Amino acid sequence: MKRALVTGGSGAIGAAICRMLAARGLEVMVHANNRVEAAEELAAQLRAGGAKAQAVAFDVTDRNGTARALGTLVEEGPIQVLINNAGVHDDVPLAGMRGEQWDRVINVSLNGFYNVTQPLLLPMMGTRWGRIINVSSLSGVIGNRGQVNYAAAKAGLHGATKSLALEVATRGITVNAIAPGIIVSPATEQVFPSESVEALVPMKRAGTPEEVAALAAFLASDEAAYISGQVISINGGMA
Repeated sequence: MKRALVTGGSGAIGAAICRMLAARGLEVMVHANNRVEAAEELAAQLRAGGAKAQAVAFDVTDRNGTARALGTLVEEGPIQVLINNAGVHDDVPLAGMRGEQWDRVINVSLNGFYNVTQPLLLPMMGTRWGRIINVSSLSGVIGNRGQVNYAAAKAGLHGATKSLALEVATRGITVNAIAPGIIVSPATEQVFPSESVEALVPMKRAGTPEEVAALAAFLASDEAAYISGQVISINGGMA
């Protein structure tokens, strides 16, 4: 049984990915930092459905703490599917952005990618099979006002995706990024009322977490073995 770690697994997209991977027979580790109870509840639901799952808690911005947590997980076996989904918003135009707002977003989305991925690479490479999927954003592709920090972090993730894909291509490991547009969640419903969605999205609706999860599950499968180094948008035709 392949083992999967989903960072930010307690959020809307992360939880949908966890459910999809569990349904496809993977052991799933549902990661959270602040929403540990939600991660534990989701893991319990997955186990109740017959899957093998557990909740794990650590701060992806804490390099040493993350390394310790991952070291414990890898003792039980290598993690072969990694979904780097953890991310935060702290939106404000750059002229009024405080340094800590810049640092927080970069630390979670970009430094968090390094802190989680690097310790897992050698065990994954030893199996000669792996899937690394980085959850990005439309903001990292086309930019967005008020999100210079977030767009910078996600665009950096795109470069990391392409470069790492080259480094591990001969080891049976693929590395790709998914760039969702407007996806249904409690956060987006406040920012994008239905009339805004209809104006912005050619398909006239927001996407669902399950649609993003389906793409992630495909990229994590054997069928996607020849897809690597790609940034794949899922946004209803916005770009």
